[in-house]
Amino acid sequence: MNMKDLQIQVDDWINQYGVRYFNELTNMAILTEEVGELARVMSRIYGEQSFKENDKNNIGEELADILFVVLCIANQTNTDLNLEFQKKMKLKSIRDKKRHKNNPKIN
Repeated sequence: MNMKDLQIQVDDWINQYGVRYFNELTNMAILTEEVGELARVMSRIYGEQSFKENDKNNIGEELADILFVVLCIANQTNTDLNLEFQKKMKLKSIRDKKRHKNNPKIN
């Protein structure tokens, strides 16, 4: 499944179950909240914090929540994520061709 298929799937879900998209600023706030939830799980699994009794600990679920909101925002802003992602990968491949391999901090 490609990004366009995912964008269509999210749009279909919104139209069937969600009534309408939240406005763009609300979705930006939701995205920030979801990233925070991922950070909480990551800090408990890989960091020094411990889980509370009712904490969720599913990184995949948190990443899926983030992807869902990103797809909503893409749909609302008429952004073709397939196209934009391919453009970004091309840019990164040119810009960062040697950057990371030559970085003594990670080698």
